[in-house]
Amino acid sequence: MNEAAQPGKMTIWEHLDELRSRVIRALIAYVVGASIAWTFRDEILAWMWKPYAESWKAQNIPGDPTLNFAAPSDAFKAYLNLSLIGGVMIAAPVIFYQFWAYIAPGLYKKEKKIVLPFVFFSTVLFVGGGLFGWRVAFPLTFDYLLSLAGAAQGIGLAIRPVVMMGEYIDFVSRMLLGFGITFELPLLILFLSIAGVVNYLQLIRFGRWFILIAFVIGAIFTPPDTTSQIAMSLPLCVLYFLSIGLAYLFGKRPSKEQIAKDRAERALRKAQAKAERAAKMKTKGKE
Repeated sequence: MNEAAQPGKMTIWEHLDELRSRVIRALIAYVVGASIAWTFRDEILAWMWKPYAESWKAQNIPGDPTLNFAAPSDAFKAYLNLSLIGGVMIAAPVIFYQFWAYIAPGLYKKEKKIVLPFVFFSTVLFVGGGLFGWRVAFPLTFDYLLSLAGAAQGIGLAIRPVVMMGEYIDFVSRMLLGFGITFELPLLILFLSIAGVVNYLQLIRFGRWFILIAFVIGAIFTPPDTTSQIAMSLPLCVLYFLSIGLAYLFGKRPSKEQIAKDRAERALRKAQAKAERAAKMKTKGKE
């Protein structure tokens, strides 16, 4: 961020006024997107329902898959929730543009040129993450969950799925948003590296911790089966290490002091590992 890049320094009230303006525009786009989603709610629901229906048939469950609701108003509430989630997907380009446009005045002139590419790739990654979840993670998740139907028939107990409309939409929407948000990771790290907040050396050192974080995120956003968690966690790890490459190519370079410190730390780790191996060999020799 660079105050000198602006002709005049904005006051806190001007910043707040600018933020209010950007938020209002994003909300208007969101309302329009939600209205469009409400118009096509049946088509959107059919698209969200497809992986479940295919898994139902793949597991050879008797009858046809259906969505149910208990109270008369539940279907309306479910459709409304569906429209609100759909509004986020439809309005994503405008929302991302308002975000990047708000922070653009604090960037250097060279950095301002990347705002539109950031908007484009933000949208592509967000929608692409949702599609990845729908195409890859959903079938794996539903295959596992529906495989539990009829599991206790050997003891005379029938287990049959009765899916409630509102709960199904909540479940699928949470996963779609989870995949969409996590797929924004490369763009976020690239922006931070361009701004000089992080560099590729710091990202490399943090890699082992990020792997743990990725599996925690996978456990939060997916059902408690290993396959579904891997379907989110593994792509997240791939995106992180891809982000390291982007930070190396386009981000700000680490200082000479940081490079020297990194080399010293690596040399120390190698020396420690060598000493540990020598100690183990010595112990085995005594035995």
